[in-house]
Amino acid sequence: MLTRSEQETISLGQELALKLKGGDIVALHGELGAGKTTLVKGIAAGLGVKDDIVSPTFTLMNVYHLTTLPPNHLTTFVHIDTYRLKNEQELIEIGVEDYLGDPKTVCVIEWPEKMQKLLKGMKTTRVTLSHGADNERKIVIRENTFLQKHENT
Repeated sequence: MLTRSEQETISLGQELALKLKGGDIVALHGELGAGKTTLVKGIAAGLGVKDDIVSPTFTLMNVYHLTTLPPNHLTTFVHIDTYRLKNEQELIEIGVEDYLGDPKTVCVIEWPEKMQKLLKGMKTTRVTLSHGADNERKIVIRENTFLQKHENT
């Protein structure tokens, strides 16, 4: 699918949020500037997050506690950005394993290829974003994918 503006990408994220359930992991793939964080803003808004969403590039993980429970009874939204990740141990040390697959939590991960070992065998929704003409973004969503031993991204 194509989005033609930042607002359309946010709206798509809001639509995606309506399909998410506790324990879901959304893995966002795409080059710098492809719209990953913009899509996260929409997902967060769709889950009821009122805070400004910025990519946790230096902190690696932002945790948002949902004050208004969506119909799916989620309590937590976690935004992970591994762009500057040195190794998976950094994520383990800040408690990422407490959230991955938790039945009351949705995790969205930018640059998930940097934490493959932590995601092996977990059900993910893989979203690939790429640049189009002008402000267009091509977005491909593949639900219920599993990272296999041989898969690199």
